[in-house]
Amino acid sequence: MTHWFHRNPLKATAPVSFNYYGVATTPAATKVCNDLRLSRTRLLELFTDTSCNPEMMKNAADLYFSLLQGFILSLDDSSQECKLRYIQNFKWTDTLQGQVPSAQQDAVFELVSMGFNVALWYTKYASRLTGKEDITEDEAKDVHRSLKIAAGIFKHLKESHIPKLITPVEKGRDLEARLIDSYIVQCQAEAQEVTIARAIELKHNPGLIAALAYETANFYQKSDQTLSSLDPTYAGKWRKYLNLKSCFYMAYAYCYHGQTLLASDKCGEAIRSLQESEKFFAKAEALCKEYGETKGPGTTAKPSGHLFFRKLGNLIKNTLEKCQRENGFIYFQKVPAEAPQLELKANYGLVEPVPFEFPALNAHWTPETVAAFDLTKRPKDDAAKPKPDEEVKPLKEPDIKPQKDSGCQIS
Repeated sequence: MTHWFHRNPLKATAPVSFNYYGVATTPAATKVCNDLRLSRTRLLELFTDTSCNPEMMKNAADLYFSLLQGFILSLDDSSQECKLRYIQNFKWTDTLQGQVPSAQQDAVFELVSMGFNVALWYTKYASRLTGKEDITEDEAKDVHRSLKIAAGIFKHLKESHIPKLITPVEKGRDLEARLIDSYIVQCQAEAQEVTIARAIELKHNPGLIAALAYETANFYQKSDQTLSSLDPTYAGKWRKYLNLKSCFYMAYAYCYHGQTLLASDKCGEAIRSLQESEKFFAKAEALCKEYGETKGPGTTAKPSGHLFFRKLGNLIKNTLEKCQRENGFIYFQKVPAEAPQLELKANYGLVEPVPFEFPALNAHWTPETVAAFDLTKRPKDDAAKPKPDEEVKPLKEPDIKPQKDSGCQIS
């Protein structure tokens, strides 16, 4: 089971020292600030560490988020917001808009931006695993679960935390609903690719495989349509990927639907279904070339040379030839002019996001710790803000060298 997934770059961020000299008035308050700085630095390091696994990522993310919650949550469970929420300015870039950063003096902005990157990490971890030549069953399960976790994080950010931002999200930025929705649906579609590969490997009913492929193609189409109103300069390459995957799985759906029709002695209709499969495969092949030629954020690859692509091409060709032979020897059925309508509904294997919640407040946050922050001692020039010319350096993401059958490079 070797796949290929497009990946946008990780978000980059300006360093945050959490040094509040004079404001943090007790050792306990100073310790919380030191822990915040260290846990943030560690989490950012793990994003580009190829040895990082989901357990390491979860532990590091939970530690930082549990500490960051002290800037957001009220300790007395009242509706009153924490007095520390606006103490620090945070600066983040976007996955599509290069190194043009957004800045907000709001801990919720940091929470959702870092949470977004954690979700992206899970998608990139899944992508690295699928780039292997021989992926084990346990690794396939890791891919499947990682994509569902990512979808769950994106969904939770959109529904529960992004609406709490004081500054409205700019159009075309990562935290806007269109982009979040597209990421969620893409994660679901890619997880279903793993399900389809498993179903094929175990030689499940062609009808089930066709239905899953059809649902997956529709997921990719939905993800693409969500991005249709975005500037193609930023979203063009991503949309090419979503388009080609939609066509690719429509080709899969018609191919396996043709097998179902043949098994029901509907050889003429089976041939027409396989011909439609050929059309979608040819369209996907053309989009692969366009994808490789389109400039923009994301993976550099030649998907048409990838094993998953070549396998389907051979399957369509061999299945169509088989149907034509059978029709010439046994059935002698007329091939319909119109392709069969796919009204397929998968009853099994559809992917839902794994529910996500941020961790509880770290035990180091007590009423005494919060009270020890004296905001009246903040410098008038607000040294907590990053300097205007402070550069946000892009994260140096590892290039995953393709195995001999992969034909692509995955970021």
